[in-house]
Amino acid sequence: MPHVSTNTPNGPASFHYTISTPSKASATEILPSLPTVLFLHPVYVAQQIYHPQFSDPNMRRFNLVALDARLHGKTVGDVPEGFRRPEAAEDVYYFMEALGLPACHVVGLSMGACVSLQLAVAHPEKVLSLSMISPLPLEEPEDVADGRNEIYECWAESQSDVDMPDNEALLDAVCGALQLGFNGQQTPMIQAMIQMTVPDALRNWTHSRLEQFHTVSVKFFCDRKPHSVDLIQRIKCPITLIHCGADIAYPVHFTEELRDRLQGAGMDVKLSCIPDAPHFGSVTNPAEVNKIIVDSILVNTKGPVPPSNPNVVSPFESDFAKQGCSRSDEDSSDDDSFIF
Repeated sequence: MPHVSTNTPNGPASFHYTISTPSKASATEILPSLPTVLFLHPVYVAQQIYHPQFSDPNMRRFNLVALDARLHGKTVGDVPEGFRRPEAAEDVYYFMEALGLPACHVVGLSMGACVSLQLAVAHPEKVLSLSMISPLPLEEPEDVADGRNEIYECWAESQSDVDMPDNEALLDAVCGALQLGFNGQQTPMIQAMIQMTVPDALRNWTHSRLEQFHTVSVKFFCDRKPHSVDLIQRIKCPITLIHCGADIAYPVHFTEELRDRLQGAGMDVKLSCIPDAPHFGSVTNPAEVNKIIVDSILVNTKGPVPPSNPNVVSPFESDFAKQGCSRSDEDSSDDDSFIF
């Protein structure tokens, strides 16, 4: 999968990205005649978290693009001290410009949803619609902030010996993130995702870059205030909020508060709820999430799109297969075993 280099206001970065078209799992460019969907991932897990979307025949009727943010996956680029949602959105904008992407339908999960909203505020001409899965509240609840900091502290402890990571502390950090994102579920897909994520994390979140990791995993969330009405009114696209009903961090009233604030500013907003889905519900409940996203894109698309092709292959499929997760495993029930 390719990289594109750009010098953003946050400093240089080489963004690792993926493009899929209806006929190609890994393409070098989009098909200009089709809508383009841009996926922004949450904290901890990079673009492979969207494997269930890139393998969906209905979703693959469009151009699909995903990238790894700074300090995630295989993107190369330091995180400056003041990196918050405006800076993250500028990274996405410069990435879009570097690839020559048109205005996109933007899908964001958790942190990615926060960045997608900021992108629509700062660059409304680049966003055709927003699908925000498990959006962050207007302000971070104190108990969730404490949990995020605890995950960071466990990771920092695991890196205290620069020559030999403390596996027990590392496991505590991973389990904390697993609880936040998936309510502790450990399906074959989630297991494979962890196995792919940990090596990238060990490379990105080293002892010398712990302050950068603290910035993206704690400060980004806690140093945040609601957008003003004037800023919200810069948005020119419809917004779909997708609440995951079993989200242990953010109960539905937080999403309803966000909806009410957006609607109060005159935005076109819809709220859909998926019962029993954890915070990263796009992984565990892809059928429901994907249908909401596809319907939103089609409603806001002019012109024809190709029919679905049941034989599409995700660009991430071979990576998951290497971790022992085949297509037949992807819908399997929980497995209590956990192996690094």
